[in-house]
Amino acid sequence: MPLDVRRLAAIDMYGTVGGPRRRRIIRAEFDVGAVACLGLGVVALEASGGLGVVLGVWLVCIGANYVPLAVTAHSLSRPGALEAELAGLDVSVEIRRAGVRQLWILVPFAVLVASVRQKSWRERRPRRAGAATED
Repeated sequence: MPLDVRRLAAIDMYGTVGGPRRRRIIRAEFDVGAVACLGLGVVALEASGGLGVVLGVWLVCIGANYVPLAVTAHSLSRPGALEAELAGLDVSVEIRRAGVRQLWILVPFAVLVASVRQKSWRERRPRRAGAATED
């Protein structure tokens, strides 16, 4: 089963209770993860050679993985969006699966690529009859 970035972010934001404090903390974690990893990666690339370059590239790749999580977390912060995303899911089962899936953040560009593939798949999917259209 491919990595579902939107579901991963939703489960992480909801946790076991779904409180607003956790949502804010996770959204901030994704934002800080993106900015800090990208920033530290660039600093490591500029300041060192050899192993520092490898570390810098890896940090930039991890920061790139946090970007779609941060964007998704912000879109799920609208009233009712998180609940709608989790409707019909067994949250306790999804939480257990999410723990392992979060390790994909450490794989260079894995979450970013999964997000792009997921978005392009949703755009190609035919609309349901009676679904609202955007102008």
